[in-house]
Amino acid sequence: MFLEELSQIVSPPIIHILELIGIFIIFFGSLKVLWIFMKSGFNFHDKAITITLGEVLALSLQFKLGAEVIKTVVIRDFQELIVLTVVVILRIVLSVVVHWEVKNANMEERERLMTDSDSFD
Repeated sequence: MFLEELSQIVSPPIIHILELIGIFIIFFGSLKVLWIFMKSGFNFHDKAITITLGEVLALSLQFKLGAEVIKTVVIRDFQELIVLTVVVILRIVLSVVVHWEVKNANMEERERLMTDSDSFD
C-alpha cells in the first residue's frame, strides 16, 4: 500500500523530467544540426547532417520511451493501458526506423569515403 502511494507521488515528476529532457535534446540537437547545415552552405547531400539529426532524434526517443515505461506504474484502467501500449509501440517503431536510417546513412558515408580515398590512389 505504501509503495503504491509512493509511486503515485514520485512517478509524475520523473515522467515530466524525462519528457522535458527528450524535448531539450530535440531542441538543442536541432539547433546544432541547423548550424552544421548552414555552415555546409545548405548542402542537402551532406550525410553527416542526416546522421547527426537521426542520432539526436534516437536519443530523445529513448528518454521519451523511458517516460512511457514509467507511466505503466500509474495506469488506473484498461483504456489508459491501451493508449499507453499504442504510444509505446509507435515510439519503438520510430526509434527502430531512426536507428535504421542512421545506420544506413553511416554505411553510405563510409562507402563514399572509401570511394573518395580510392580515387586518390
